[in-house]
Amino acid sequence: LPGENWEKETRSPLTAIGLNVKPGDFILAINGTPVSSLPNLYDALIGTADKQVTLRVNSKASEDGARDITVVPTADESPLYYLDWVQRNIEYVNKKTGGQVGYLHIPDMGEDGLNEFTKRFFPQLRKKGLIIDVRGNGGGFVSPLVIERLRRSLVLVAMSRNGIPQTNPPHVFLGPMVTLINEFSASDGDLFPFRFKAMGLGKLIGKRTWGGVVGIRNPLPLLDGGQLFRPEFAPYMPDGKEWAIEGKGVEPDIVVDNDPAKEFRGEDQQLDRGIQEVQAEMKNKNYELPPIPPYPNRNPIPGS
Repeated sequence: LPGENWEKETRSPLTAIGLNVKPGDFILAINGTPVSSLPNLYDALIGTADKQVTLRVNSKASEDGARDITVVPTADESPLYYLDWVQRNIEYVNKKTGGQVGYLHIPDMGEDGLNEFTKRFFPQLRKKGLIIDVRGNGGGFVSPLVIERLRRSLVLVAMSRNGIPQTNPPHVFLGPMVTLINEFSASDGDLFPFRFKAMGLGKLIGKRTWGGVVGIRNPLPLLDGGQLFRPEFAPYMPDGKEWAIEGKGVEPDIVVDNDPAKEFRGEDQQLDRGIQEVQAEMKNKNYELPPIPPYPNRNPIPGS
């Protein structure tokens, strides 16, 4: 699996510098124990997280030409699978749209989710369209920060010497956007698509969200060591007529329910529909910054 080896959580052990292990290579032994004698390869790795382990590897299932390498296993490879899924989605959208549409996934509305948004959003500001994916977003508290960034509007175009035209305020995304949602978009993962839709930022695509926005905090301790959580806060509509979202969720503008069999084979129907909608909007409006106007002539001498 690919990784980000500068981060502990997304470190991919076999991609470390100097190991030169390629996909398809064979692991012949772990700490001297031949894998052919193991019922399960992972049995030999129990208790070895963050400790040095010796692997005997080869490009073929043979001791001829095999070599020993030292690796440090990771305790949890699920972040690597998540990273691989996000990167494959980015590459898929990029290929399907000729590099014109960006994609980002926000896994939650906490510190990790905000970091992921920041890491993915700013490098794609020059894209002509954007797909924001909050499927499986379990909530948190930062959705207002993300929405405030996405709703930023162009007021002026800034130009500097030896530079290129830039949006003013800075970092405004100009193109059409859509948000992908599903039944696992929950809590602040409910509130984000509600705000996205209410502010007219784009269409919601997928399935109705979870529908749980009554918040909790400061649990009360119980004698048996358990905890009691009380409902503490909830949103209601600006007209004061009803409570929002709780028990209902947020309805998509376009309902798309991924077929499990197709999804297992790697087909993401919700993502495909998101690409389709963004490309359709790109045809109807130009989202490019205008070229600079003629430079003013500030020479006080007439005709010069």
